[in-house]
Amino acid sequence: MAYVLAVANQKGGVGKTTTAVNLAANLATGKRRVMLVDLDPQGNATSSLGIDKQNIPVSMYDVLLAGQDVANAVLETNRPNLFLLPALPDLAQAELDLVHQQRREYTLQRLLAKVDAEVVIIDCPPALGLLTVNALTAADAVLIPVQAEYFALEGLSQLLQTIQLVKSGLNAKLEIFGVVLTMYTKRTLLSDQVKSEVTQHFGNKLFETVIPRNIRLAEAPSYGKTIQEHDKWSKGARAYKALAKEVVHRANI
Repeated sequence: MAYVLAVANQKGGVGKTTTAVNLAANLATGKRRVMLVDLDPQGNATSSLGIDKQNIPVSMYDVLLAGQDVANAVLETNRPNLFLLPALPDLAQAELDLVHQQRREYTLQRLLAKVDAEVVIIDCPPALGLLTVNALTAADAVLIPVQAEYFALEGLSQLLQTIQLVKSGLNAKLEIFGVVLTMYTKRTLLSDQVKSEVTQHFGNKLFETVIPRNIRLAEAPSYGKTIQEHDKWSKGARAYKALAKEVVHRANI
């Protein structure tokens, strides 16, 4: 069975997709077969890996709701050991269509049971709807990216409540895997204050690695590249490499 890690935060712009993509890419460099699942209708994880959305014959919507075999949707990414289940805008319709399915919260879990991978990373949408609930039901644990800004913890209580509800009613094994601070600026007092506040709330769940605010990291998706491909010597690349090592240690994968 694959180890399934959901990357979730219903607040947009916190580095969720950047974290999912670059974590998956770094884990794959360790010769593990890694599947990145793009569960966001915006399809940013798909674009970040340079996949042309015009040439995707089978996407996540087709797998979740149109009866397509999950193997038909898996794309190679031209990166050894890294594979993708891509998303197109039609995935937004899944929030409505899943309502009519029996045991709708388990749809993704059933599909991932057929995936050939050692590690599955799910890039969740920035919302707490049925797609995110499906991800949490399928996951072993949740990684929460938190931006180093003034309202960093705003809305997190709702996410934590959803995680607890899923744990108590749908997926008893679900745990908070960790919290990673993103867009961190070392020289500002605000970033230090946010780090202190997050540490107070999450304790040892906070990763030691912080992801810096880094221009090379921000521009990499526009080239369809991971940060390691775009600039492997950048601060962002070094940070995600360190984060991947922490993830491997914590998950024992």
